[in-house]
Amino acid sequence: MHAEKFGVRLAVCSLADSSGRVSSDDRDGLDDAALAAAVAAKRRGEKLPPFDATTEHRDGGAHDIVVDCTASDATHLRWRGSGAHVVSANKKPFSGDASDFEALTRKRCRWESTVAAAVPAIAALRLLVAADDAPTRIAGALSGTLGFVMTGLQNGRPFSEIVAEAKALGYTEPDPRDDLGGVDVARKAVILARTAGWASDLERVAVEPLFPKELADLSVDAFMAALPTLDASFAAKAAAAKAAGGALRYAATVTPDGATVGLVTAPLDSPLGGLSGTDNMVEFHTAVYADGAPLVLRGAGAGAEATAAGVLADMLDLAENIRP
Repeated sequence: MHAEKFGVRLAVCSLADSSGRVSSDDRDGLDDAALAAAVAAKRRGEKLPPFDATTEHRDGGAHDIVVDCTASDATHLRWRGSGAHVVSANKKPFSGDASDFEALTRKRCRWESTVAAAVPAIAALRLLVAADDAPTRIAGALSGTLGFVMTGLQNGRPFSEIVAEAKALGYTEPDPRDDLGGVDVARKAVILARTAGWASDLERVAVEPLFPKELADLSVDAFMAALPTLDASFAAKAAAAKAAGGALRYAATVTPDGATVGLVTAPLDSPLGGLSGTDNMVEFHTAVYADGAPLVLRGAGAGAEATAAGVLADMLDLAENIRP
């Protein structure tokens, strides 16, 4: 389809995870049957064939694109100095050491799905910067998981019940504290700030977690069992937001001076207050998009399909620029 519609042929030469790899030296790459078999094996909980001397490393070529959909700190490092191009949905290398962000983004690299999945927040921000209309403020809801939780609270449901459902549906990480702690949103705030050209790191983000520190060291099962103790507090916060004519939202605000991540009360008639479910939303306040009318992007911000759509769009964008 890509060859017919865009004149771009994408060949999957290697598919790898932390356990091993399947690969092909054929210029046409792995066929659909081999890819389907590898995916089916992973769904069954099986490992890929282990690395060996012939498949341990492949230097990136001028027409190679490495796609990083891991959550590893180190996956990108082996490719940073190679000739390969990079598409990433992995937030860690882009929100960690500032030198990694600079090294990655100096070369042919796309990182759309690190923030808001397929919602083109990064692409829009890069265009604003290129047009000399860099934002003075960026705000929004950047977690589909926490959007689901906030919608449930708005509908009067107990906090513990919502989190349990989100976990059962696969919206949260295996340990829901990875989402409820706000660090994932903080990483996205750092990436937006750096893409805008502002100095930023996680230490500059003020984060409000959605659970008290005494629950931080419990096992996952014990944490889930303790969640009902938070129900009354969250019900009161949601009721207060409703009485003020708004809705409780978990949002990020990013400026050149720093960032905050936490609970806010958003007016119901605002873009943030009108969100529901797992949708993400980003507002860009600039010289052009000013006077109470920011540039607003909204869409599905969670799920493998949305993330994959953003990754594929990045791959095609790079391929358009590197094909002979």
